[in-house]
Order: sequence, then structure tokens, then C-alpha cells
Amino acid sequence: MNPRPDPSVVDFWFDPVCPYSWTASRWLREVGQCRPLRVRHHVMSLFLLNEHRTDVATDYRRHVESSRGPSRVATAAVTRFGEEVLDGFYTAFGEVVFDRWRRPSSAEYHVAIRTALSRVGLPGDLEDAMESGDVDEALRRSHEAGIARVGGDVGTPITHIDGVAFYGPVLNAIPRGDDALRVFDGARLLAGYPQFFEIKRTRVRPPVFT
Repeated sequence: MNPRPDPSVVDFWFDPVCPYSWTASRWLREVGQCRPLRVRHHVMSLFLLNEHRTDVATDYRRHVESSRGPSRVATAAVTRFGEEVLDGFYTAFGEVVFDRWRRPSSAEYHVAIRTALSRVGLPGDLEDAMESGDVDEALRRSHEAGIARVGGDVGTPITHIDGVAFYGPVLNAIPRGDDALRVFDGARLLAGYPQFFEIKRTRVRPPVFT
């Protein structure tokens, strides 16, 4: 009987409000249903990514400033209970927020956080972190740990496979089944070539979450 192979380990940095982090995270979950895969989740922040950039549109800057709360709550959960709670919390949060493409209001984020905490059995008082800076330094450390692997000219998510990290993949929909495996193998192959840096094309439609 052949032993089960050791799982591939992926470190995945995400901001909970980023739709492309969500599609990439669901893609990794799809891959994990077909082959051994261990995903370690870490929090990063769209707010911190854009804090010193001068070319950010005014409406987008307002959006990232008003959507800091979920990354703070995720960080508060990690601070109190460890990173192992992130997967379940993120899944519960994303299933509420990413039912369709939109930019949720602050009130909608509060509802999503409350729902997610309840679903995974985390204390409701973690919601208080949404309006507090108490975990901002811990969030910055987690964020900078991801950025250190790829450099500052990136977005979310950051994926780290086989000792190599890259921004993305930016997926407009969630690859399923064999498609998920092909995308994973392709990303792994490109990331493993030391002189590979970027593939990009303009997004022409909003993301699809189904």
C-alpha cells in the first residue's frame, strides 16, 4: 500500500473584503478536495497596501478606509485564538458577503461579522475590533510578513507555494474540478521559474462567485 503523500503547503495572505482573495481562496479549497493540500491563512490589509500610495482614486481610498473592520476582526481572532481559526471564520464571513458583486456598507460588514462569529462559535465581542485600533500593530506585522515575500507593488491576495510567493492569482471566477487543478499546476510552474515576474490583462467584468 502506497503511503499518502505529504500535503503541499500554501501560505495565503488575504483581506477578508477583497473579492479576488475570496475567489482565490475558494479555488485553493477546490484543489484541496482533489489532492493533499494544507492552506495556512494570514491576514493582510487593503488599507495598509494603499496607505502611502498617491495614485489611488478618491472613491477607492474612501472604500478601503471604510472597510478596515473585517481585517481587524480577523486579526483579533488570530491574536486570541491562533491562525487556525481563520479558515472557518473567513469562509463564514465570505459566504455572507460574496453572494453577489457589490461594495458592502459598514452596516452590512457588521452583519456579516456578527453572522460569521456566530457560525463558527467565536465570541461576539470580537466584533468590537471593527472600530478599534487595538490590533492594528498585529495586523501590520501580518501584512508586512506577506509583503516581504513579494515586494510592495502588489495587491491581495498573496500566495506562497514551494518557497516562492506571488501576488494573486487574480481569478474572476472560481475554477472547479479539473480546471482548479490545471490553474494550480500552472501557477506552481510559473512561480517556480526564478525569472518569472508577471502576467496581466485588464479586467473587463465584475467577479463571479458561484
